[in-house]
Amino acid sequence: MDSGQLMWIVIVIALVIVGVVIFFGRKWKLKTDRRRAVEMRQTAKTDELGAREGEAKASRAEADAKQAEVDAERLRREAHDRQEDAQTVRERSQERVREADELDPDVDAGGCQDAPTVERQPPPGRARGSSNVLPRRGLVPSLNFLIWVGVVLLILAVIGYFFGRRRI
Repeated sequence: MDSGQLMWIVIVIALVIVGVVIFFGRKWKLKTDRRRAVEMRQTAKTDELGAREGEAKASRAEADAKQAEVDAERLRREAHDRQEDAQTVRERSQERVREADELDPDVDAGGCQDAPTVERQPPPGRARGSSNVLPRRGLVPSLNFLIWVGVVLLILAVIGYFFGRRRI
């Protein structure tokens, strides 16, 4: 074998090796690209699911906020109704006292007693001997508490809505 033939053999072997490397390199690249595409699709599906979950949480938070608003409005109406009921009861009570004063022979026309046989109690909310102190008006303390709870729940629902939308 002379050196020319040996050179051609080496060149052919080198070309075969380069051809095999190129062939298997392309195959490996296609396989790698397919694997990356599958991973990207799975990531996209996971992100889509997360987005749907976030939208559902936002919808729930919005519904909770609306419910809290409805509850707060209902509590305001109940408070108003109870305040009106209390005012009606107070007016009826004062009317009964007035009727009793008219009926009582010991009380003159101005509402003052002639004989100090019965000591009159001051109306609720007024101190004895104090004429400028008005009776305490307002909602029942437990109703005030319920209104504050409703307001706090409304605030928490709004905060939950905004933090529920944030994804890291």
